[in-house]
Amino acid sequence: MYQTASIGIISISDRASSGVYEDKGLPALKEWLTGALHNPLAFVERLIPDEQAAIEASLIELAAQCCLVLTTGGTGPAPRDVTPEATLAVADKVLPGFGEQMRAVSLKYVPTAILSRQVGVVRGNCLILNLPGQPKAIKETLDGVFAAVPYGIDLIGGAYLETREEVVKAFRPKSAMKPTPVPADAG
Repeated sequence: MYQTASIGIISISDRASSGVYEDKGLPALKEWLTGALHNPLAFVERLIPDEQAAIEASLIELAAQCCLVLTTGGTGPAPRDVTPEATLAVADKVLPGFGEQMRAVSLKYVPTAILSRQVGVVRGNCLILNLPGQPKAIKETLDGVFAAVPYGIDLIGGAYLETREEVVKAFRPKSAMKPTPVPADAG
């Protein structure tokens, strides 16, 4: 059987967190992850305002219990966009390649991707990635970078994530691959 994975998802928006409009980030993250992973998933969700202290506290809390935390929103140049600052403040290690690749993926779709300040970091046994705020951009970004996520989580001692190859094929060196579980009702 596949290992259950705890994944933290945080939508960061002043207006959605205060009820001005419906949050679309959390449903988009859950939909993509559920479709992309074989693992049973335990989501730990937060919908919070663009407040650096609240973002840092949520990241610290979720990183202590999850192998992966994905944020959505707050990565632009606006004065209230402080997600990258909060993420870097709680990081043990920065993984610059994730930010670079997320922007490269988004630049294929919109020229304003160059304004994004997304980062990828490690805190303990957890990988934290900042994603854009729009559901379409969330999907495009995850489609473009997630192949590296499972092995990155392996390297920091997190859960072994198994992807559905028709959505995204995780890359792992042969020495890091585990046998695929056989379903209980097979043979």
